[in-house]
Amino acid sequence: VYFVESGGGLVRPGGSLRLSCATSGIVFRIAAMAWYRQTDGNQREFVARITHLGGTSYEESVKGRFTVSRDNAEKTVYLQMNNLKSEDTGVYYCNVDPLQDFDWGQGTQVTVSS
Repeated sequence: VYFVESGGGLVRPGGSLRLSCATSGIVFRIAAMAWYRQTDGNQREFVARITHLGGTSYEESVKGRFTVSRDNAEKTVYLQMNNLKSEDTGVYYCNVDPLQDFDWGQGTQVTVSS
């Protein structure tokens, strides 16, 4: 099982990024997936979740700005991030939800700064 996150970068406040997470080794079409982020010195925190049927939920601070989606054919989950704020800075990871004993990917760094 592996997860490969990509799409991060440096963006100014108010900007947008689209993250991707390619997966392998899981039955993607029946897996709920989630995005998490880790900021300096903090534990990973939940950001967004999408069920196998496409139902979504979000951490309160990203509601209305982030959109999680999935492509079952490509076994990939996405996170569209709009109106980015400095507090969104961190390393973003994807994983199954609920978490199982799978290794985390390398994550993708998102830096929001002017």
